[in-house]
Amino acid sequence: MLGLLALLTSAVFFGAAIYINVAEQPARLCLDNRTALAQWVPAYRRGFQMQASLAILSGLLGLAAWWQSGNALWGFGAAVILLNWPFTILRIMPINRRLEATRPEEVNEETRGLLVHWGRLHAVRSAFGAIATVIFLVAVWLELRG
Repeated sequence: MLGLLALLTSAVFFGAAIYINVAEQPARLCLDNRTALAQWVPAYRRGFQMQASLAILSGLLGLAAWWQSGNALWGFGAAVILLNWPFTILRIMPINRRLEATRPEEVNEETRGLLVHWGRLHAVRSAFGAIATVIFLVAVWLELRG
């Protein structure tokens, strides 16, 4: 059961992350620079809360499934989904801080460049979610096979 919950939460994480990359970010980039930044700030704050919680929950459930079953795939999947935390802190947070500190009168092409770069980095988070989900799915499949 723990493994299925790890799979479920990583899949929800991945779904939310990929939605940002294929729908929200492209729509945001169709806006002018000032409006794009104004839309990014609250969207980022809401998304961060949800995705951070899902990554931690999925990682902890994956580790618990590994401890319970002894199947190292659960631990590997947990490590991949938990990589979102150091990646976000080290690579994405500096950009977030710069974007959040930008006042409306300071918005320019550099701001757009930061938003574009943020989207590319967020795609890495989506990839972590996809990889963890596939690993958890394989672990479930192996356990169901017997």
